[in-house]
Amino acid sequence: MPNWGIVILKTFTLITLLFLMTKLLGKRQLAQFTIFEYISGIVLGGIVAIHTSTMKYTFTYGIISMFIWFIITFAVEQFSLKNKSFRDLFQGKSAVLIQNGKIMEDNLKKEGFSSDDLLEHLRYKDIFNVADVEFAVLEPSGMVNVLPKKESLPPTAKDLELKLAPAKEPQTVVMDGEVMLEGLANLSLNPTWLEIELEKMNVSIENVFLGQVDHHGQLTVDLYDDNIAVPSPTQKPLLKAQMKKCQADLELFALATENDQSKKMYDKNSEKLQQAIDLVKPYLK
Repeated sequence: MPNWGIVILKTFTLITLLFLMTKLLGKRQLAQFTIFEYISGIVLGGIVAIHTSTMKYTFTYGIISMFIWFIITFAVEQFSLKNKSFRDLFQGKSAVLIQNGKIMEDNLKKEGFSSDDLLEHLRYKDIFNVADVEFAVLEPSGMVNVLPKKESLPPTAKDLELKLAPAKEPQTVVMDGEVMLEGLANLSLNPTWLEIELEKMNVSIENVFLGQVDHHGQLTVDLYDDNIAVPSPTQKPLLKAQMKKCQADLELFALATENDQSKKMYDKNSEKLQQAIDLVKPYLK
C-alpha cells in the first residue's frame, strides 16, 4: 500500500478510536473539562496527530498508547465517583470568591483570580455591581456561579403571589420537513391531526423547517421560505371567546324570559360559567 493510503487508513482508524473513547468517557468531559480531563484530551489528540502525520512511529504503538491513556482516564473517573478525597485531588475543589456580600481576597489570590477576572465573570451573569452579589463560587471547571442578593433579584410569580398555569416542555413534531412521530406520541396526537392543523395554516409539511406543539396543543411552525407569513395560534383565544359568548348568551336569555324559574336558572349557570372562566384564565394567557 502506498504511504498516502497508509496515512488515510491510520487517520481514519485512530480518529474513530478517539471518538469511541470520548463517548465512553461520558458527555461531561465535552461540556466541562477538569484539569485531568483537559490533560488527557491534549495527550490523546497528540497521539492521534503524531501517528497519523508521520510514518516513523509504529501504528500499533499509537493504539497501545491511546488505550493506556483511556484506561487511566476511565479509572480516574470511576475512583473519583467513589472517593471525595481522590475527586478533590484530580478534579479540584470549589473556591468561594464572595461570601455574605464580602469578596474573599485570599481565595482570589490562591486561585490566581484578579479583580478584573472576577468582574468579567460577574458580567457573564449580567451582574455589573459586586454589591448585588450575596455569594459567588469558582467551580473546578473554571465557571463562576453567582447567587445575587434577594433584593437584587427580579420578583417571581411566587413573590407576587400569582397563580400561574403549569407548563411542560414543547414537543417537536416537524423537523426538516419530516414528521417526528415521537413528539406527536408524547402529546397523544397523530399525523392526521398535524395534517389538519397545517391545512388550516395553508402550509405544506415539506416547507416546514421546524414545528412545535406546546402543552396547550397549539402548533407553531417556522418555514424554509421566510417570506411566507404564518398565522399565529388561535386555539386559546378562540376558547376564551367562546366561553365569554356562552356567558353573554345566558345573560341575554335571563333578560329575555319572564319566567322566574328560568331566569334563576340562566343567572345561576351564568355565574358558574364565570367561575369556570376565572379558573382557566391563567391557562389561556
